[in-house]
Amino acid sequence: MATLSRQLMVFWVLLAVAVARAQAGPAEDLKAYVDDNTQRLVAKLNAERGLYGKDPEAFYRSMDEALSDFVDFRRIAARVMGRYARQASPQQRDAFVEKFKRSLFDSYAQALVNTENFQIEVREVTLLPQHPDRASVQLEVISASGNRYPVTYSMYRNDQGRWLMENVIVEGVNIGLAFRDRFAQEMEANRGQVQAVIDGWTDTVKSLDLDEEANKS
Repeated sequence: MATLSRQLMVFWVLLAVAVARAQAGPAEDLKAYVDDNTQRLVAKLNAERGLYGKDPEAFYRSMDEALSDFVDFRRIAARVMGRYARQASPQQRDAFVEKFKRSLFDSYAQALVNTENFQIEVREVTLLPQHPDRASVQLEVISASGNRYPVTYSMYRNDQGRWLMENVIVEGVNIGLAFRDRFAQEMEANRGQVQAVIDGWTDTVKSLDLDEEANKS
């Protein structure tokens, strides 16, 4: 995989194969469900690679539809905004959810569709003892050259019993925390103007150097 923004590219790949709709119970059941859906959705992604070049909007809609049922983008975006979410209006919070999703797509879709062949292995699922509605899923992305990239999903079970992803750690980089820190920096730079940060978020994502964050971890 290319060095530039490798972590975010892997993050987006994993979003495209994330788990979800299971009403899973024990860890082994959840692991099996993750693995089954991972292979199915990897196949879907590979089948639709050509769509990006022909119709990027259709590719985005397809990926958004596939992901929205099991990645809790609203929860992730709220955590990225952190304490500043209280300063935002409901309309601004909704706008940031959409901006957050679209910025990932706009910044890294090209890298995604051009990624070399890869495999994903689900290694282990741990249901947190003190919080049975929380789980940690350990995976590895294996490139065609044999390089392995460790990944951890943070998942929670919502009120309807559905498992949803709420964060991901790639090669030791907590993606949600990295984005939250950057949002806070942008708020300071823009003197607390939430709308200005939302408007500029696409450029912010493009400039975020997760390779540097990985070197710090």
